[in-house]
This record gives sequence, C-alpha cells and structure tokens, in this order.
Amino acid sequence: MKISIGADHRGYALKQAIQEHFSAIDWLDIGAHDATRSDYPSYAAAVTSNVAQHRTDAGILLCGSGIGMSIAANRHKGIYAGLCWSPAVATVAKEDDGINVLIMPADFLQPAEAYAIINAWLAAEFKSGRYQERLATLDCQGI
Repeated sequence: MKISIGADHRGYALKQAIQEHFSAIDWLDIGAHDATRSDYPSYAAAVTSNVAQHRTDAGILLCGSGIGMSIAANRHKGIYAGLCWSPAVATVAKEDDGINVLIMPADFLQPAEAYAIINAWLAAEFKSGRYQERLATLDCQGI
C-alpha cells in the first residue's frame, strides 16, 4: 500500500513518528520536512491530488486541530476526508463514509493513539452499497 502523508509544522513531529512506526508502508511524504511554520492548504492539496489521481492508495493529513486540513481536503472531488480522534471513529468513518484521507489532530494525540487510529482505519473495510450511493450523491451534487 502506498500512502501520501502531509502535515504542517504542528503535525510534523507526529508525521515523522508515524512513518517510522509504520515502516512497512510505502510513504509519499509531501512535507512539512521540518518544524518551521508552514501553512496546511498546500499539503492538503498535494495529498488529495495524489489520492484523486491514484498515485497513492490513500492519504493521511495532520495539523494542530485537524479542522484546517479537513476543510482543505474536502474541497477536492473524489476525496472523502475524515477527522478521526479515536480508533472507533476511524473504523466507522472508513466503513460508513469510505474515507480515503485520514485526518488527525496532532495537538491532541500521543503517537500511540495515532498508531491505534491508523491501524483501525487500515483494517476497516468500506461497506459500499447504500453507503456508496451517498458518496455518489455528493459527487453528483458537486458538494
């Protein structure tokens, strides 16, 4: 599996820890590449572009609260980004909403919590069926 990952300066340290912990994953690291102040929209655009164009299988984005990345990521067609703060939320977000971009609030998670969220998200399977119909409705409405 290949995953695009991006973070602003507030998510940088957690991004690095995630990549080190999940060393078996083929990562496409978009940045930030250090803790110098940076703006989240460019990272969200790069990660979502990779996912939408199937250069990577999925994406992970991190910023302080996760809200900025959520807003930025969900502006892109075919991207279903979900802000997850627990394994249970990550599981339901993938199963029911088919999130292809996982967003986490770096200021509010310890690395072990983030690892558990990622494990839950990766293990979950999208239910499809009526859930896919909902996503198709969003895509058709241009929402």
